[in-house]
Parts: sequence; C-alpha cells; structure tokens
Amino acid sequence: MKKKTVRRAEPGGNTLLADSLPLEVELAQDLPAVPVLPETLLRLDLEVQESSVDLGAVTQVVLNDLGATVQIFRLAGREYGNGQGRPTRIEDCISVLGVSACMEAISLETIAHDYRYKAVTATWAHSQEIARYAKVVAERMPEANPDEAYLVGLFHSIALLPPVLGWYGSQGKTIDLASAGFRIAKQWALPRFAIEYFDDTRQDQSASPWAEILSMAHRFANKSSIPCPLEHRFRPQLYRAV
Repeated sequence: MKKKTVRRAEPGGNTLLADSLPLEVELAQDLPAVPVLPETLLRLDLEVQESSVDLGAVTQVVLNDLGATVQIFRLAGREYGNGQGRPTRIEDCISVLGVSACMEAISLETIAHDYRYKAVTATWAHSQEIARYAKVVAERMPEANPDEAYLVGLFHSIALLPPVLGWYGSQGKTIDLASAGFRIAKQWALPRFAIEYFDDTRQDQSASPWAEILSMAHRFANKSSIPCPLEHRFRPQLYRAV
C-alpha cells in the first residue's frame, strides 16, 4: 500500500426566547456527532484514495458541508483547545491532525433519507449560501478576513442543529438561538472569531464586524426555507403577513 502524502494548495439581539435548550453537558464531545451529507463522504473517499492527497481539493469539499467542517473543528478543539497554536483553518487542521483522523471524525455520522433529511439539507444549503456571501462581503472590507467570514457564515446556524437533528428530544422547541449558538461554539471550542460572533449576538452588540457582514449576506441571499432568526431580523419584509 502506497504511503499517502499531503500536497498543500497554493495560497491564493434575538427575541426567540422560550423553552431552554437541553444542553446541560460540559464538554464538546458530549454533544452527538454532526452528520455529513452522503455525497460529501463519497467525494472525500475518492480524494483520499489517491496516493497523493490534494489538500486544496479536500479542503473545498469539507468547507461545502457544515457537518464535515464542524467535525474537523471539534477534533481540533479537543486536541488543542482554543489557545495559542490552535489551527483555525480547515487546511491547517487537516495538515496537523492528519487525513486519517479527520476522515474518522467526519465519518462518525451521516444522514440517511429519513425524517431529518429535508431539514438537514435545507439547513446545510442555507449555511453554505450565507457563508459564500459573507466571504464576498468581507473581501470588500479591509478590516475583515474573508476566510474567517466564510466560516462565521457557515456556523451561524449551529443553534438550529439540536432541533433539526432531534438531539435530546429537542425537536419543535423554540429556543434562544443567540445564547444556544454561543454555548455550542464554546463547547466545541470553535475558533475564537466564531465564538466572538456568537458572543456579540448574545449581548446584542457589534464589537466585531461579523454582525454587519452576516446582515449583508442575508440581504444578498435567497429567502431561506429554514427558520433562520437572522433572516427574519434583517429582512422582515419577506415575512410580513399578506
């Protein structure tokens, strides 16, 4: 069996408050694995079967899937916490953690065509669309990092995961999404810039540029089919009663 090598790519205030979300766990690994779409796993399997893994191609496949991205950052959080030296880019996570470890984390849970599939794919699609627009917006703002903006956009809906995935019987509950997002981001030790966004949202302040970036991203994006509170907040005209 040929030894695999990694080839590095060139540089190139919420008002939805009701039932409390059942997240009484203390550590990131206590929350279930976030599923990855079957097509993502297939594409990654094809990529890593090559004798020389194209890090840029693998990174792009991962970043197109909310679950795959979350699972790799969760793994990095368990290994490094959120201190100095913690990788904050997917390509760096894959490089330092190893392809095999990342693939194992990604493969822990996939989503079948069951009762959750439609909600999962809609949530993943909305997150990816906002991530793309957030990156475009950030590219026009000298103080913002476009790659970080993409990740903030991708992560902005993680508070919806418990009800969407039915964790701990939470389906159908209305939650304080700002607080839940902050708690989940902290538990998973997501990169500091992501936690910073959720902290700003939770406190209804704008200490960072993320709120402005996500507001603009939602205005550019298509109307979502998921109950994203940011869309209701930033584009209320779409939801006015006729």
